Amino acid sequence: MVSNLSKLEEVNVLASGAHWAWPEALRHIFKPRGVNLLVAENATEFVNVIRNRRIHTTIVDMDSEQSNGLATIKIIRMDYPLLPCILLSSTSGRELLGKALRLDVFSVIDKPVDMSILLGLLNRLFVKKYGSSIFDSAPADRQ
Repeated sequence: MVSNLSKLEEVNVLASGAHWAWPEALRHIFKPRGVNLLVAENATEFVNVIRNRRIHTTIVDMDSEQSNGLATIKIIRMDYPLLPCILLSSTSGRELLGKALRLDVFSVIDKPVDMSILLGLLNRLFVKKYGSSIFDSAPADRQ
């Protein structure tokens, strides 16, 4: 893990804020890997954070009370078209998947989020985009 982390130096993931256990659940899988979790409440905050920090991926909640997830990703895409984005949704029908595809969203995950699916997705993303297996399942994750 240390060699993967040093290869990327500092790893930052930016996620939607929530009034439920979501940020704490993310910290549970990020902290042991040395990954920093940054949280934004709306599209403006997402762009401000991305402008000021190196962000490796975003996790945007479609159902956020503060802003629409697709609108947030559309705004991110204006200035950061290659930044990988993951979209969370409680209703991921054909229409939403089509819109996400047009915005080049890396993946859409149904809520409630299965953390093992998210972990596998993050692993695929980081191996493909950054050549890092920082999210590869450790023995503790399989218990």
